[in-house]
Amino acid sequence: MLTLLRTFSWQEVLHHPWRSAAAAVAIMLGVALAFAVHLINASALSEFSSAVRAVNGQSDLELRAVSGNFNENLYARVAEHSGIALASPVLEVSTYALDAQGNKRALKVLGLDALVAASLSPALMPMPSKDAGTDTASWDSSDDLRFAMFEPRKAFANAAARSLQKDGRIHIITGLQTTSVQTAGSVAAGGSALVVMDIAAAQDLFGLQGQISRIDLRLAAGADSAALVTSLALPAGVQAQAPGDAEQRIGNLSRAYRVNMTVLALVALFTGAFLVFSVLSLSVAKRAQHMALLGVLGLTAHQRLQLVLAEAAALGVVGSALGVALGTGLAALAMQLLGGDLGGGYFAGATPSLQWSTPAALLYGALGVAAALVGAWWPARAAQALPLAPTLKGLGSAAQHGRGAWAAAALVLIGALLVASPPVWGIPLGAYVAIGMLLVGGIGLLPALVALSYDRIAPWVAVRALPMLAIERARRVRETAAVAVSGVVAALSLAVALTVMVASFRTSVMQWLDVVLPAPLYVRTATSSAAGQVLNFSAAQVQAIGALPGVARVSGLRTVALQLDPAQPSVMLVARDLDDPARDLPLVQGPTAPASGVPPGAIALYVSEAMVDLYATKPGQSYPLNLKFSDVDIAKLAINSGVISSSATSSSATSSGATTSLAKPDFYIAGVWRDYARQFGAIALHQRDYARITGDTKVNDLALWPSAGADPQAIEQQIRSYVSAQFAMDAPSADSAAQAGKLVEFSSAQEIRTLSLQIFDRSFAVTYWLQAVAIAIGLFGVAASFSAQVLARRKEFGLLAHLGLTRRQILQVVAFEGAAWTAIGSVAGCALGLLVSGVLVHVVNPQSFHWTMDLTVPWLRLALLCVAVVAAGTATAWLAGRAAAGKDAVLAVKEDW
Repeated sequence: MLTLLRTFSWQEVLHHPWRSAAAAVAIMLGVALAFAVHLINASALSEFSSAVRAVNGQSDLELRAVSGNFNENLYARVAEHSGIALASPVLEVSTYALDAQGNKRALKVLGLDALVAASLSPALMPMPSKDAGTDTASWDSSDDLRFAMFEPRKAFANAAARSLQKDGRIHIITGLQTTSVQTAGSVAAGGSALVVMDIAAAQDLFGLQGQISRIDLRLAAGADSAALVTSLALPAGVQAQAPGDAEQRIGNLSRAYRVNMTVLALVALFTGAFLVFSVLSLSVAKRAQHMALLGVLGLTAHQRLQLVLAEAAALGVVGSALGVALGTGLAALAMQLLGGDLGGGYFAGATPSLQWSTPAALLYGALGVAAALVGAWWPARAAQALPLAPTLKGLGSAAQHGRGAWAAAALVLIGALLVASPPVWGIPLGAYVAIGMLLVGGIGLLPALVALSYDRIAPWVAVRALPMLAIERARRVRETAAVAVSGVVAALSLAVALTVMVASFRTSVMQWLDVVLPAPLYVRTATSSAAGQVLNFSAAQVQAIGALPGVARVSGLRTVALQLDPAQPSVMLVARDLDDPARDLPLVQGPTAPASGVPPGAIALYVSEAMVDLYATKPGQSYPLNLKFSDVDIAKLAINSGVISSSATSSSATSSGATTSLAKPDFYIAGVWRDYARQFGAIALHQRDYARITGDTKVNDLALWPSAGADPQAIEQQIRSYVSAQFAMDAPSADSAAQAGKLVEFSSAQEIRTLSLQIFDRSFAVTYWLQAVAIAIGLFGVAASFSAQVLARRKEFGLLAHLGLTRRQILQVVAFEGAAWTAIGSVAGCALGLLVSGVLVHVVNPQSFHWTMDLTVPWLRLALLCVAVVAAGTATAWLAGRAAAGKDAVLAVKEDW
């Protein structure tokens, strides 16, 4: 076989290098795109996981609040437990810092007890350096750096945070003001900007006295973690988590997006298989007489099949090797230019280093070889089935009669049944397999569709010679016609499916934005919910802004993250005005009255669709929601929020002097709403209820309705002036006070809509490229198929020429055949595409991202796409058939004389 590859096959490559190169390039592009997506995602995920491990340390167990922080009194009780060898309290605060240009940059501040954190979090241990800052006036006369960690307003920054410092200081935003801290050294932790401070200094800096975010635990030798958690009797709202839970949450956060991006990238490889099919079909047709001669000389049918498959494998190996190299370069370039984010927003701001993976390279290389072998299977079977004697005489093979209609119909049926299968590990594997079966089964039914269609069309063209020849040809060799247009059907079905899915998603997003953006103008303090806990507007500030000239109405929105499941990303609690939920929320179910058994006076909650999938909630049922936040009086809210048990509440309340104790509120699910902003769930409730339960009257975002005739720009300037005035009261310097207006961000509803749709279009831009590539490959398949048939039909065209048909008329016959074949291919591709789009819209998206959308079919765009494919197929067939009307075709009639 190697000898045949070196002689027989290699000569074909030398004579037609561009044809083989086209097939190898198709495999290369498919492998490169898929491998690049994998490397970027894997590198970003690895970078984030490493940063999380550095921040979380090397503890055996973590105690965290469901939301915000909890009372540090729990630390004293935990540290004294006999089953715990070491306990380290940590305060985590997400905020922003002003860089040297005065722009906001995300920053995480960690407060640690350096005396106990060393063995648990070595990457966070401060490394003092006198050269770290220029402001050394506050250092004591002994210049002893060992105590720098315990000094107030001293911070230790990682590499990313050091880039934010100015004159040796980092200006950290707290509320509507900035506080500068001196950079006293560094920490080894990588990732995004991070500073470490003494825990007491961090509590004072952010006004979080008496609160911590987590407790890292090192268990005593032989201690059982489950029994330990039980004996600790943790208060409600505090969870025990394994350190790996944080990494799992990060993986879950982006898993569906990463899988869908990879599947989308593999579409290029799928279409590359059809290009291999087309190239080898043409090659086998051209070498049919040579292969027949080899068969006469002793090469068996099975060996002919092996030879063609070996040629395909060689193309696959070359294309895959080049694809892996190109994918590595694309991944490195993309991470340098775009960071680790691919449009999903999960790894925004990260610039990870390339994480090469040999197993992944081998896997994607094997996929490229497999795609080439799949594409070569049909041509290899054709080479195997060559009738030796007729082929040697140039008569070609007899028409094949398909017997796979029932098998194709069975595939379609199985695919339809798999659509209803549930997701596996949160991934719609059944739906992906169903799409593949629907495509393969639909293409397998093409011969039956050709017969069904053209048997009815034939009588209408019987009186016109040229169309009759084309239609009769399609009827008589419907298996050949089906093979010729199979690439067009596959490419067009994928293009139609992606077009409908993107159009449906875009239309649904536009309708969603119309509901969630009712006000003309919006003001916000933070772009992340975590930073929103320390960057917010107080109730007095909201009232003052609402009283500004030109402001007719102001409405606040408060968002707080709730960790309901340690293995899942946080759920977002959204407190906003809900006077009319049917108007204020994009509801898909409800409003619903409480079901029987729900206590009277229960508070209405509206959950997003993700909550229904991930937490099995349904309208009408009671819901046990525990509310607890870091910036309200913990003792006052102890019983009210359920975060601290009743027995612990009395002592905590007594120590703080609080005497108010409210009954724990009851909640029920009043409706389900569509939320495209939070993939893992959101809970909305009326802000009035939220403030009454928690006492938290602060808000993160403001919605403003200007008075009639008011100038929005004038209102924006007034708010910036107000913020600057508020800031100037406690500003550390006049220079920083002048930058106070940058602490808030303004956007009109139209700007938010435009930006959201721009991000949407940019995220799905790759689909348009894939559609164009897929259709181009399909049309190349039509050209290759017609070229192969021209070689086999030289005598037929020569006979037509002897019967009086001119060269122009023979070309018209070929063009009519191309139009007839691609027309049936367009109908089949469009029908299959609509079927696949239904699976994408109603199954893949809900199972992957836990939201639904309304199916929108852009009929005009699809009609133009089909017409363009038919026109291109007709032109392609005409170009491929020009050789059929030449002198060689006429002389070919004499070969048997």
